[in-house]
Amino acid sequence: MTTTKATIYHNPRCSKSRETLALLQENGADITVVEYLKTPPTIAEIHTMLKLLGLTARQLMRTKEDEYKAQNLADTSLSEEQLIAAMVATPKLIERPIVLANNKAAIGRPPENVLSIL
Repeated sequence: MTTTKATIYHNPRCSKSRETLALLQENGADITVVEYLKTPPTIAEIHTMLKLLGLTARQLMRTKEDEYKAQNLADTSLSEEQLIAAMVATPKLIERPIVLANNKAAIGRPPENVLSIL
């Protein structure tokens, strides 16, 4: 049996992120944990996430965060690259948790979403 390699962009303060990590562990995944608030993803990593998730940058953003409002990120004239740069600079804006495995990605909201990519 092959062990699935998975990367989780994890925020240990988030209950959904903790539940998703536990689910990956229960399913025997070989997990790389990236605490993205301490080690923000690069622009290239966000591009990969977006491609695998089939989302736009705006769809990956947490719009209820104070930083979203403070940085005026609701402005529809902002480009994808500007939104991605904002997520790199302020990783709290990135939806969580994100799991990458088998050249696929899923957001663990609910945590069971990630089972489809293992």
